[in-house]
Amino acid sequence: MIKKTKKIINSFKYAFQGIITSFKTERNMKIHIVIMILVIIAGIVLKISKSEWIICIILFGLVISAELFNTAIETTIDMITTEKNEKAKVAKDVAAGAVLVMAIASAIIGLMIFIPKII
Repeated sequence: MIKKTKKIINSFKYAFQGIITSFKTERNMKIHIVIMILVIIAGIVLKISKSEWIICIILFGLVISAELFNTAIETTIDMITTEKNEKAKVAKDVAAGAVLVMAIASAIIGLMIFIPKII
């Protein structure tokens, strides 16, 4: 029982270390976190509804997760090859594109939530 508990605790510890490392090393993760904080402040000031908060929280999770996956993919590719490789470039570009798609979709949904409250 103690061994299982320690494994679970370690898995959470490693996951948090991954998030922290990504924040420290990835410029785009910092940008996503700053935008998330600004949206949280705007949500408090503009008193968005519970359902709007739920949508925002889901979107925060999706964008941050996408950025974490992107970082993992790029780091793995960098470990595999240091030489220019067209397939490695495609993999990195596609992963970055996935983050961009998620960020744009989130921004559009955010505008749909916040613009009516501002106008």
